[in-house]
Amino acid sequence: MPSKPETILKDLEGNKFAPVYFLQGEEPYFIDKITAFIEANALPPADRGFNQIILYGKEATVATILNNAKRFPMMSERQVVIVKEAQNIQDLGREEADQQLIQYLKNPLPSTILVFAYKYKVLDGRKALARELDKRAVLVKSDKIPEYRLAPYIDAYVKGKGFTIEPRACQVLAESIGNNMEVLTNEIDKMLINFEEPVEITTGHIQQFIGISKDFNNFELTNSLSYKDVQKANTIIQYFAQNPKSHPLIPLLSLLYLHFSRLLQVKANKGMGDRELAALLKVNPYFIKEYTIAAKNYPLGKIIDIIGYLREADLRSKGIIASNMEASQILKELIFKILH
Repeated sequence: MPSKPETILKDLEGNKFAPVYFLQGEEPYFIDKITAFIEANALPPADRGFNQIILYGKEATVATILNNAKRFPMMSERQVVIVKEAQNIQDLGREEADQQLIQYLKNPLPSTILVFAYKYKVLDGRKALARELDKRAVLVKSDKIPEYRLAPYIDAYVKGKGFTIEPRACQVLAESIGNNMEVLTNEIDKMLINFEEPVEITTGHIQQFIGISKDFNNFELTNSLSYKDVQKANTIIQYFAQNPKSHPLIPLLSLLYLHFSRLLQVKANKGMGDRELAALLKVNPYFIKEYTIAAKNYPLGKIIDIIGYLREADLRSKGIIASNMEASQILKELIFKILH
C-alpha cells in the first residue's frame, strides 16, 4: 500500500532516508514538500555540489536517470538524485525502460537516494512497475484533501507550528480558501509569522492578516442559511457580488452541496448522540448544534429540492445549461430559492 505523505515527512525529519522514493498523485503540494525536504536536508551544503543531481523528466530517459543513480558519491556518505516533473520522463511506461527501473529496484545502490516527483497522475497499479515500486521503494500517493478533511488538517497544521486555532476560524479558512494546499499553507504561514508568541488564532486574526472578512465569508453564508437568517444571507451575497474574484461561485456551490447533504444525514439519523453525529458528518462537535437546528428549519422535501437547485446552478455556472446570468445573479437566485 502507498504510504501517506505525513508519515514519510516524519521519517525524513527523523533522518530516516530510503534508497528510492516515488512520489505520485493529483496533489502537488505534498510531492513538492517531500522533494524539497530531501533536497535541503539529505546532504550537508558542502556535499551538494558534487553529490546532488537535479534532473527534469522532459529532458531525461530512465537509462540516464539510472546511470546517475548508480554513480558512487564523491567524498560523501551518499548522493541524491532528484527527478522533477517525472511524469514527463520520455520512456517511462515503455516495457524496456520499465524493466530497467525494476532491475534497479531489486538492487538499489545504498549510497544513493533516488527521488521521482511524478505529479498530477498515478502509475497504472496493474502494471509490473507499480507493483515493484510498492514492494521495494517508498511509494507515496498524494491525494487532494477532500473538503470534509480540510478543517482537521488546518487544526493539525497550526498545532504543528506551536499555535492553536478556534473551530470557527478553522472552518472559515477551510471554506474560504479551499483545498489548494499550497495557497492554504502559505496563507497560514504568512499569518503566523506576525506573532512572537503562540496564540489562539481567531477569525479576527484571519481578517487582519489574510484579508478574509470575519463577517462576509463562505462559513458565515452557510451559517446564515442554517438559521434562515434572510437579512444576513442577502448582505453576504451582496458583498460577494462586489468582490467576485475573491468569492468564486463553483467552490461555493460545492460547499453548499456538502452542507445540505449533511442535513440529509442528520434527518436520517434522528436520536443519534452529538459525538456520534459529528463523527458521521465528519465535522467538529462544536458545529453539531448548527446542523441540528438547520435540520429542523428545513423539511426533508425542501432539502431534496435544494440539492436540485444546487445542481442546476452548477450546470448554469459551467455553461452546460444555457444562461445569460452572471455568477452573482445565479447565486442570488439560488439563495432566494433556498430561503423561500
